[in-house]
Amino acid sequence: WKDINLGSRKQMQILWNNVQIKQYVDVILIQAYSGWRPQELGLIELENVDLEQWTFKGGMKTEAGTNRIVPIHDKIKPLVEQKYNEAVALDSKYLINCTDTKTHRSNLMFTYDKYQKRFVKIVKELGLNEEHRPHDRRIHFVTMAKKSEVDEYAIKYMVGHAITDITERVYTQREIEWLKEEIKKIK
Repeated sequence: WKDINLGSRKQMQILWNNVQIKQYVDVILIQAYSGWRPQELGLIELENVDLEQWTFKGGMKTEAGTNRIVPIHDKIKPLVEQKYNEAVALDSKYLINCTDTKTHRSNLMFTYDKYQKRFVKIVKELGLNEEHRPHDRRIHFVTMAKKSEVDEYAIKYMVGHAITDITERVYTQREIEWLKEEIKKIK
């Protein structure tokens, strides 16, 4: 998954083939087409998911990474909408929830540890490359974006990396529509 080659395409296809069969495969695919850090995924609040504009807002770690708006890629729109509806039914404030445990309702939060355990389980059960870790989906997103010739600044903005070019950072105003067009380049 770290680079785009036949092996990773095959592994992505295995995930897509199992998205309605295995719980949490959808979360892996959402991450692969949005670039969120694993922990960021679990912290996205429903109030920051816009199903009309098809964007979500979240992030952490750095000034550039916090409260960033990321377009929802066409391929994952149904998955995000399904997670949204599930969260509403659970009366959860978070988009992604941990629903496969018998813990108290207050423990629905999808933490990094919960994601990692489910990720490892899916990798083993589907016979995927066991060297991969949850953070690799973020690397995969950036690699897909670069291979698809997504604008460098769009990539940095979507994954929450600092933009050091003063002209771009200070004087260039980008609209969400531009980011949406850029993310569509990823096939």
